[in-house]
Amino acid sequence: MVYRDKVMPMATVFDADAPRKAVNLTVNSDLLHRARALKINLSRTLEVALVSEMKKREQAEWLAANRAAIEGYNELVEGEGVFSDGLRSF
Repeated sequence: MVYRDKVMPMATVFDADAPRKAVNLTVNSDLLHRARALKINLSRTLEVALVSEMKKREQAEWLAANRAAIEGYNELVEGEGVFSDGLRSF
């Protein structure tokens, strides 16, 4: 991922310095009441949950896009082994 002419690490999912934006959401009223009673920062909690969900979906997309290559490599290793088979002592 490229950001501001720099390559960002893979772990970076979003620009943490981007300005915040107000949005309207619909939330179960009891859930909201309980979260507020526990002083849960709703915005931060949503951001953490979104990052987690985005990572899961991006991983699933990457796996689907590379499934043929992974299966091909696994078949090659199963049939011919890996270059270090004769060197390993475990």
